[in-house]
Amino acid sequence: MQVAKDPDCGCCADWVAILQEAGFAVSVEEMDPAALQDRKAAAGIPEAMRSCHTGLIEGYAVEGHVPVRDILRLLDERPEAVGLAVPGMPFGSPGMGPEDQREAYDVFLIRADGSSEVFASYAAA
Repeated sequence: MQVAKDPDCGCCADWVAILQEAGFAVSVEEMDPAALQDRKAAAGIPEAMRSCHTGLIEGYAVEGHVPVRDILRLLDERPEAVGLAVPGMPFGSPGMGPEDQREAYDVFLIRADGSSEVFASYAAA
């Protein structure tokens, strides 16, 4: 996976480490905030779905703190879509603090037309 991130973002590095521990080969490109927003737009990620970092893998975008199991499911099911997103930075999502203190959040599947639907839900701990 190729990950684009702001050089000053520590939670992005934590998420990358989780991916690497799960066996993903990850390359990281650090870029200034304006260039990062351009990358997100080019990947087809609507503004409302954006977070702090953007990954690209096998033709899909992975935006924000998406859990490994959802990335694996995406790659297994291969839906016609732009990719997955966890908008914002929900506490307890991968790389954002302890999962046992997690706030509820959803992982969204982003369609090519910009629409989205819930792909997975995580209840508050």
